[in-house]
Amino acid sequence: MATVHKVIDPITRIEGHLRIEAVIDEGTNEIVDAYCSSTMFRGIETILKGRDPRDCGLIAMRICGVCTVTHYQRSIEAVEHAFNVQIPKNARIMRNLIQGALFMHDHLVHYYHLHSLDWVDIISALDANPAESLKEAQKWADVAGVSPWNSDEKVFADMQNKLKNFVNKGRYGIFGNGYWGNASYKLTPAQNLLAITHYFQALEIQKDLGQMIAIVGGKDPHPQSLVVGGITSIRDIQDPARMKMFKDLAIKVRGFVKGAYLTDMYMLASAYADEMKAGVGAGVKNFMVHGGFPLEDGNITEVKKLFVGGVVYDGDVTRVEEFNPEMVTEDVTHAWYDSNNLEKPYDGTTIPKYTGFKEKIDNVAYLDTDNKYSWIKAPLYNDTRVEVGPLARMVVGYAKNDNRIKGYVDNFLSRAKMELKDLYSSAGRTIARAIESEIVSDVITDWVDELSANISSSDTATWSSFSFDTLSKNAQGYGIEEAPRGTLGHWIKIENGVVTNYQTVVPSTWNAGPRDYKGRMGAYEKSLIGLKVSNIDEPLEILRTIHSFDPCIACAVHIVDTKGKDLGSFKINHNNNR
Repeated sequence: MATVHKVIDPITRIEGHLRIEAVIDEGTNEIVDAYCSSTMFRGIETILKGRDPRDCGLIAMRICGVCTVTHYQRSIEAVEHAFNVQIPKNARIMRNLIQGALFMHDHLVHYYHLHSLDWVDIISALDANPAESLKEAQKWADVAGVSPWNSDEKVFADMQNKLKNFVNKGRYGIFGNGYWGNASYKLTPAQNLLAITHYFQALEIQKDLGQMIAIVGGKDPHPQSLVVGGITSIRDIQDPARMKMFKDLAIKVRGFVKGAYLTDMYMLASAYADEMKAGVGAGVKNFMVHGGFPLEDGNITEVKKLFVGGVVYDGDVTRVEEFNPEMVTEDVTHAWYDSNNLEKPYDGTTIPKYTGFKEKIDNVAYLDTDNKYSWIKAPLYNDTRVEVGPLARMVVGYAKNDNRIKGYVDNFLSRAKMELKDLYSSAGRTIARAIESEIVSDVITDWVDELSANISSSDTATWSSFSFDTLSKNAQGYGIEEAPRGTLGHWIKIENGVVTNYQTVVPSTWNAGPRDYKGRMGAYEKSLIGLKVSNIDEPLEILRTIHSFDPCIACAVHIVDTKGKDLGSFKINHNNNR
């Protein structure tokens, strides 16, 4: 079998640096082997050692520039778990509001501005008849049972003219370097024009979601309204005008989610039905969810949640296990770290051991895949490689017969004439993210009403006091919840009032990790096996499948100087007296 070794480095339209090396059969254009490598190093965990644990959230949120508040809250919750701090009801609801807005923001930005161009052919849209695009908008809105978002023949004609101006001037701007015309694109010209119109309309919705986060979080990105014990946005929750502004924006966002995002997914499901049936991009098909968005007050590890926790193996929804954080370990056999054993997060280490690439062949340096080849570790759950994220949340919720999740999933499957197993694919993973966005868009206004009712009952508590000096001598805790891209965990150990160990296991670590000690692939690598590319020189299908996970490599890794230079020195004064 003659093969070609295809290197894509960097994978663009993601957060951070990611390299894919695929071995492709030249006769069939089928991928027979694949390797995923991050080329950046994360050092945040080491930076947090020696810190006051109450300060960790503000530093940990800098792990990522996209889901900043997710890392912020997980770090806060890890300390609360260590100190057994129960937050007030108002704080729980406000945290849900911040996270809910973040989920919708992240999902919309992911599909439209990072992933949609894997499905949407910009140049094809130039040949569309705007009147046909209007018909397409109404057609898929009818399938969804909603009204189309801001659809008018003139809207589509104006968008087409803007695209033509780009092309006629010989510049594609943000649409440069695309594989336009590739055989893997399946939407019609009218459908492409509809989709690219939604791409630009989503920019306004992105702004609205950022404003929602700022209303309840103080600013976006990097909001600062969370503290160990609760929240600080006291004036906001007591101001009816502020909460009405949030709710009005949420209702507007819901209209776009249902009238544009979901309708685009019905269109996608129709165009790529055969690929979904064939399981193109399915991956490991082991799905793990911790659970997310507490709906009750009390111990966060025990209360009812919007997204239920559990583990499904091999896509079999007739069997589901409960999630157990004690089953989480990390392996570095093929990662650039020094460790000889599987490590549990509480005792995990982050010791860089960079061994480099192979010797160059034809001026290309390939990964040393027999040894270490990525800055991402290989997490294991119960000694199994798993996938996390929106698809996992929908599958586990379905398997556990959660009324809300099963209802939304069945509604989409029925209208799209699909089966659940069709979601085990690149397109299905993308669709699951939209179904999840619809769920959040519906429930987030209920949370606003719940908060207002609680404030009206004269409960204005936003923070629970605790004795740091008494509790901080020797403690450990974790904050595990669902982030937009999947299960996110922060583990902390505290001795004599300062952090002695800090480990994070993030969604893109679960999905993008390299081979483990048994040679088993992670979700990214496995999803590429058997994938066929239309044109070896235009690896659109590889990008489409990897992008379907919404990679956030900045979360999984951070920064290193490969020449060994000192990137900076910092002297920290630890003072526990506040």
